[in-house]
Amino acid sequence: MELNLAAADKYEIQQNFRRYIRLKERYDTARGAYLTAKASRVWIAGIIALLFALASNFFLGVAAGLFGVYFYSMVRSWLQINDAEEGVEELDRWFDTKKLKFEGSILYANSDEMLENPLDPFDDDCYQ
Repeated sequence: MELNLAAADKYEIQQNFRRYIRLKERYDTARGAYLTAKASRVWIAGIIALLFALASNFFLGVAAGLFGVYFYSMVRSWLQINDAEEGVEELDRWFDTKKLKFEGSILYANSDEMLENPLDPFDDDCYQ
C-alpha cells in the first residue's frame, strides 16, 4: 500500500513534522522534570522545619520557603507538560486532516492499520 502525499503540502508537512518532533521531545523533558519534582523530598524538610517553627519565626520562613520551592517546581513542570501536550494535540489534528497519523515519532497513513509502511516526509518519492 503506497500512499502519495500532495506535492503542494510538502513544505507544510515537513515543517509540522519537525515541530511535532520538537514538541514531543519538549513533552518528554517536561514529563521527566515533573516526575523529578514530584519525587523530591524537599517537603519533608519543610515539615521538619515547621516543627521547629513553634519556637522560632525563622524556621517558619524556612518551612514556607521549602514548601514554596517544592510546589513551584511541581506547578512549573506541570504547566510545561500542558503547553507541550496542547501543541502535540494541535499537530495531531492537523496531520489527521492530511490523513496521516503518528505512532511514537513515526509518521503513517491513517489507512495503514498494521503500521507496515512508515512515511518519510523528507523523501521526495513520497510526494506526487
